[in-house]
Amino acid sequence: MKKIKKKTNNIIKFPAKLTSIEKEIEGIVFAAAEPLDIETIENKITKKTDVEKILLKLQSEYSDRGINLVCISKKWSFRTSPNLSNLMSQEKTVEKKLSRAAIETLAIIVYHQPVTRAEIEEIRGVAFGTNTLEILMELNWVKPGGRKDVPGKPILYVTTDDFLSHFNLQKLSDLPTVEELGAAGLIDSTNIDNSIFGTGKFYKEKQDDKKEDIYSNIDEMLNSTLETKEDK
Repeated sequence: MKKIKKKTNNIIKFPAKLTSIEKEIEGIVFAAAEPLDIETIENKITKKTDVEKILLKLQSEYSDRGINLVCISKKWSFRTSPNLSNLMSQEKTVEKKLSRAAIETLAIIVYHQPVTRAEIEEIRGVAFGTNTLEILMELNWVKPGGRKDVPGKPILYVTTDDFLSHFNLQKLSDLPTVEELGAAGLIDSTNIDNSIFGTGKFYKEKQDDKKEDIYSNIDEMLNSTLETKEDK
């Protein structure tokens, strides 16, 4: 005669309910801003008990959870399970102000695009610093816009949609014109050939003895916009 096997219920057994004093200790350790030693916990609970024994019980019950109760240097605290550490990594954006060279380069590209690296350097009057153009490309404010049809086929640089978005512009034509910049006192429009400003050609100073950087005030305008957005 075959023996009848009793079927066992497939029921998950959860940890037994905690007593009031166990809940106190659990809550005290959970709410603490730093790990607590047993003496500190004893001073906070409402009645005397074997605190270490309860902590060991809680440690066992939390061992397979997302939060573990750990003891380091005789002090107790709740920590995220080491198995979940990859989920807890935090990315923090560090904002840095653009260098003056980067702002000058951006101003030139904005008003002379498409423009080559050599043309930017000629307009600024100095060679590029380390990673000046690359920083603008990392911000996705500037991108390559084809090659110029001259010997060597140098890369042309133009602004991007992200540039428009960052400065709250709908289109490039929303940028102030030479006349508007002059009227606002941002540039000396008497030293600019209006017919070629912003057309992809070089600006020319009418008086060779004047070496003023007509972009300096435009730089300040762009820089002030950047500072305003960082302060928000």
